[in-house]
This record gives sequence, structure tokens and C-alpha cells, in this order.
Amino acid sequence: MEVKKLILNDIHVAAGGQMTPFAGYAMPVRYASDIEEHMTVRQGVGVFDVSHMGEFFLKGPQALALIQKLTSNDASKLYPGRAQYSCLPNEEGGIVDDLIVYMLAENHYMLVVNAANEQKDWDWLSRHNDLGVEMENASDQYCLFAVQGPKATGVLQKLTDVDLGSIKYYHFTVGAIAGGHEVIISATGYTGAGGFELYVKNADAATVWQNIFAAGQDAGIKPIGLGARDTLRLEMGFCLYGNDIDDTTSPIEAGLGWITRFTKEFTNSAALKRQKENGVSQKLVGFVMEDRGIPRQGYALENGNGEVIGRVTSGSQSPVLGTGIGLGYVKTAYTEPGTTLYVAVRKRKLKAGVKKLPLIEG
Repeated sequence: MEVKKLILNDIHVAAGGQMTPFAGYAMPVRYASDIEEHMTVRQGVGVFDVSHMGEFFLKGPQALALIQKLTSNDASKLYPGRAQYSCLPNEEGGIVDDLIVYMLAENHYMLVVNAANEQKDWDWLSRHNDLGVEMENASDQYCLFAVQGPKATGVLQKLTDVDLGSIKYYHFTVGAIAGGHEVIISATGYTGAGGFELYVKNADAATVWQNIFAAGQDAGIKPIGLGARDTLRLEMGFCLYGNDIDDTTSPIEAGLGWITRFTKEFTNSAALKRQKENGVSQKLVGFVMEDRGIPRQGYALENGNGEVIGRVTSGSQSPVLGTGIGLGYVKTAYTEPGTTLYVAVRKRKLKAGVKKLPLIEG
């Protein structure tokens, strides 16, 4: 498969970005050190180029009805300027993808989907669009920059007349910023560190990127790669599609009951409702290592008797905690915070404790 290049590929290479194939794109995995980039976002401000993400626009009088039919959350609660985290359940109890739904105006929505699932999601939506909704895949027309960290708002405020402080979490506006026009300025992110995501037309992308870095020089702004993006989201306990959720994991098992609203009917809603009422046999938990070691995806999780009770879905070293952390599915009896688990690392059994998410103090 041909690997696509980001619009700003040359800028990333010039900045020292180590480019690696990811979800069909050459993406910067790091520019210097993962730990340094991670702490830049936790303590200051960093910018991710996540232009590989997919953007679909849905228009027409039946747009909301289609979204309601196919997503687990209740999109009727949206209004222009409001965004919502949701997922696309499949008929077998798993998840086609997780996504963010933006209400741009009446009868006009944007769905932001994972890059690796772009074609799969488009096909899924198209196949179920029996309501005559006008659909456009605009993924190749937009760049997406995630400006994240406690200093992000201060840096970006220099570059716009929009009052960024008035945009609440999971809200957005459309305006001029950093030399870009009609930018969707969204108070969302995947780091738990605060900041904004900017959906920028391709023609404005280089200007916006350069202006953000010029404005952020005094704040120590840095470009951030996928390596730190993964450890940042893991510290918060945010799911990564393909690791922690996939076509076989239900949103109830994944701790996503809060985005699974039974105030309406949607794909497989009756079966998911039964799961919520009757309970599930396994659930996704976060855990922190007590012994030295890093849990890796696929490692077995055991109880004190050496019985396998689950598996690791994501794991890494936490730069903030200085110890290994992970997410994994375990039998429901082992999900209470404080429960001891053992990670099977080759022939060793390393002790870990279940912890309520997020894994770091907010």
C-alpha cells in the first residue's frame, strides 16, 4: 500500500522528525526524546500534526437521524458549537470505530474518525445511509493540529480575536487564527493536558504551523510525535482503537457506557442494553506496576494463583509516574481499584495494582 505524506512532511523532516508508516501515512514518531516531548505537553505546550485523521461532512434534514441510528451516544443533545465523543457499534457487539461528532449548524455535522479506519467507516456509513443524507469525505482537504498543554491557550490567544477562554471542553467555534481562515477551533484533545485542536484548510496549513511556533517560542513550544501521544493518552486511560477497543470489544466492556445512551435505538442497542443490565464477564481497567517492568500489548494478566484472568491491551513507561502503566481486559471480579494483578513477562510475574482512571492525578 502506498504511504501518503502529510502536507507538512518536509517541515517535519527539517525539524528532525523520525518518520514512520502509521495508518497509511508517514508520521513523525518523535523529533528528539519521547520523555522530553511528553513532559513538554504536560508542563508547557506542544503541537501534534495529526492530519491523518478523517473528516466526513453529513448534511441534510435526515443527517441527525442517520447519526442517531449509527452512533451510541445521543447526538440530539448537540447544538451548533458542541462536539461529542461517540462510537459506531457493529451488529456483533463490537465497535467499528470511535469518533467525535461536531454539530456545525442545523442539519450539518462533521464526524472525525481514526485514520486507519477511514475507508471502513466511510463504507459503513454509506452502506447504512438509506435516508438520503448528503455525505462528503473531506479528509484530504484538511490538516489537523493538536496544540496541547497548560500553555496552549496563552500561545494561541496571541494569534486570534476569538476568546479562546470562553470555549468550554468539547465545544468549538469557527474563526480566523494564526493566519488561517475558517478554522474549526475545538477544545478537544487526546492528552488530558488542555489545549485545542485546529482543523485547517490545506492551503493555510504551513502558515498556521509556522505562526503557532513563532508565537510559542517564549513558552518553549515543540513539535510532538506519536510516541509521546501514546504515553500521554495512556496516562489518562483514553482508549486507542486497535489496542483497547476493536471490532470484538463492546463499549460496555471498554468502560464506555457513558457514551452508550439507551434513550434511542441504534445498531445493536438491544444487545448492548442487556449487557449493561446483566453485566459483562470482562472489563477494561487501568493499572500501575508495583514491580519494575513495562507491560506490553498481549501480555497475560494473572491472579495470585497464577490463573490467567485477562490480557494487556496497552502499556508503557509513564514519564510522570516513572513506572510502568497499562490498560487491559480482566475478569469482572478483578476490576476494583486496589486489586492486585500480575503481569506475565516471559517467566516472571510482575506485580501491579488496578487504579481508577486517569492513572495520573488530574
